[in-house]
Amino acid sequence: MDRFKTKTAVITGAGSGFGRALALNLARKGWRIGIADINDAGSKETLKMVEQAGGKGEVFHVDVADSLSVKKMADHFYSKWNRVDLLINNAGIAAAGGIGESPLQDWKALMEIDYLSVVYGCHEFVPRMRAQGGGHILNTASGAGMLSLPYMGAYNAAKAAVISLSETIRVELAPANIGVTVVCPTFFNTGLIDDISSTSPWIEEVASTGFKNGISAETVAKRTIKAVEKNKLYAIPMIYLKILWLNKRLTPGIYYALPTFLHKHGIMKPLYLKLAQWGVLSH
Repeated sequence: MDRFKTKTAVITGAGSGFGRALALNLARKGWRIGIADINDAGSKETLKMVEQAGGKGEVFHVDVADSLSVKKMADHFYSKWNRVDLLINNAGIAAAGGIGESPLQDWKALMEIDYLSVVYGCHEFVPRMRAQGGGHILNTASGAGMLSLPYMGAYNAAKAAVISLSETIRVELAPANIGVTVVCPTFFNTGLIDDISSTSPWIEEVASTGFKNGISAETVAKRTIKAVEKNKLYAIPMIYLKILWLNKRLTPGIYYALPTFLHKHGIMKPLYLKLAQWGVLSH
């Protein structure tokens, strides 16, 4: 990563799961990590692991749904380090359920934590990255934002918004030498499912099965950081997602017609569960 001068990164949601895996991947490369999370105990555990992996780190308590808290996070790390090379907007939650069934508070929470938190992070760090002459932003979205799977409307919409924002600022920030990458994984082994709010037992079963049979968070983190190193816009760690995304882009009519037909005839739900059991959805 020659274009990163000081190898300093701030990662939200770094107290567990994918955020921790990203932190450890960077730590092995000698980075200094700002471990930002609302879970202080998890952040401290990540810090120990970062130091054991050969990196340096510092814990900061942040509520990413609060714009003032995100501003304080940016103020803190810039006052300590003077520069942040990489911002990773990773913190997020999950929810599932059909339209009219998912509580409206789930829609609100997902937009605040999964989408607006990314806006807050970019809003605070972009002007500072401009002033320092460049940097990179990695936003954690999801394959859900690309594929729009049924019974995941609130989550799909929030993650699709993250993808759209990332695509927008990729071009917008290019003259300032600020790169932008958005990572869109499918199911993989993190703790995201542990606190899911759901009115759809089927999605819960598919997701938990997919997580169980998926590749490791470390593998996804490695593939993601490689995309950042190459300054790619999209980091798509799973082959299955690449195939489906290509199908959707080339033949959108077929992409939606097939699951519509399968769902009408009671085939879709058992088929998706089988795919999750076989690990197809998460590799």
